[in-house]
Amino acid sequence: MIIKRILFFLTLLFWFNPKIYSQTIQGSFPSLSNQKVKFGMFDGLQSRNIDSIFVRTNGEFSFKFPTEKPGIGYLITEENKPYFLILDKGEQISLKGEYLSIPETIKVLSGKQNQVFSQYASEHPKREQTLSAWRYLDKIYTLDSLFLTDKKTKKIITKQFAKIKKQDQDFLNRLDPKSYVAWYLPIRKLVSDVSIVAQYRTEEIPATIEAFRKLDYTDERLWRSGLLRDAVESHFWLLENSGKSLDSVFIEMKVSIDSMMTKLVKDEKKLNEITDYLFDLLERHSLFQASEYLALKVLNEVSCTIDNNLAKQLETYRAMKKGNIAPDFSFYPNTIFPSEISREKTQKLSDLKTAYTLVVFGSSSCPKCVEEIPQIAEKYSTWKAQGVEVVFISLDENENNYQQFIGSFPFISSCDFKKWKSPIVESYYVFGTPTMFLLDNKREILLRPNFVKQMDAWVDWFLIQGNR
Repeated sequence: MIIKRILFFLTLLFWFNPKIYSQTIQGSFPSLSNQKVKFGMFDGLQSRNIDSIFVRTNGEFSFKFPTEKPGIGYLITEENKPYFLILDKGEQISLKGEYLSIPETIKVLSGKQNQVFSQYASEHPKREQTLSAWRYLDKIYTLDSLFLTDKKTKKIITKQFAKIKKQDQDFLNRLDPKSYVAWYLPIRKLVSDVSIVAQYRTEEIPATIEAFRKLDYTDERLWRSGLLRDAVESHFWLLENSGKSLDSVFIEMKVSIDSMMTKLVKDEKKLNEITDYLFDLLERHSLFQASEYLALKVLNEVSCTIDNNLAKQLETYRAMKKGNIAPDFSFYPNTIFPSEISREKTQKLSDLKTAYTLVVFGSSSCPKCVEEIPQIAEKYSTWKAQGVEVVFISLDENENNYQQFIGSFPFISSCDFKKWKSPIVESYYVFGTPTMFLLDNKREILLRPNFVKQMDAWVDWFLIQGNR
């Protein structure tokens, strides 16, 4: 009885709250009879399913839900290809078609913004294909001596190119500026055109990068659009593939990071989510100068609270960046040394007399460590001959697992079985495994390799090739 009263109260709250609007999606898809359809929305970098139903035998289904703020929703079947929808107050949507996974088979019967969305989604790719064709002809009539004198055709090509671009922009200009679709379509166009701009319209790269920099990454419309992840990735992908030198790319990335942080620093939740994702993106692409700049930017200039895990991750870059002196440490009592290294004379890291030392943090429970660290063992003799010693600090908690993992590793191996609480681990600000630091004989950090291949390339280029 109490539960029924609570549900009744919540129903009244929903229907009579003037700030919450009811929206419906109705569909008629006979080919989806008795199949499950899921309805979901976007929240920042994540998507979440809101409801799911089985399509009736006649192919009809419907969803009803509150819409407080505009955004993008999606319908998805077992084929796992979403059909995207504009969600906004007063936007009652009715669809008819064959398959949700094939937009060309779907007709939007009602929902003005969705009709505009569907029309543009159909027309814009065709215009882009036509532009590519005209651009190809333009290059021929500009560069090929056979056609250089044909000024008339060249003029026609230029005119058609401008006409098609104007048609696309005129479509967007006619939209109600207060509608969500009027904001959404230009952003969607910006993101979807990135690869075309990078390959075929390189003269548009500066303007496209500037458009990304002008985006407000705290805008609720962006966070509900499903485009947030694509906007971040496309922005930095274009910078990386802009045709500039790597040094120039890093300079441009710093400018972009600064532009993103202007408003993010005022929103703690969004700052943490975007920074965490962008940092990981830059690391995965081995853009370490940019990830280091991001880390220092956030730690030094942000007044918001940073999540503990993220703060530790970023702090690594401030305390353990290239050029800093790595902490000295005493080896644990159970440390295993290669036969040529004296246990009695090697109590600390600084006691090693090699030109370079690679300090590696990992564990037997880390899949990437299981893949990478045995590769170090294979490379060890080559590296050792070039003056590189390897010190493996394990984060294992179980001694048997540790002993089985290190097996017959030929390099120094040590563990105190305290995992993240190990004094050495804490002093090096390790937040994940494997983590590697290449030090010189004064413990200056020369490199933070993410992969064994990167470390091996450094040995080959700076030591082997350099000594020839």
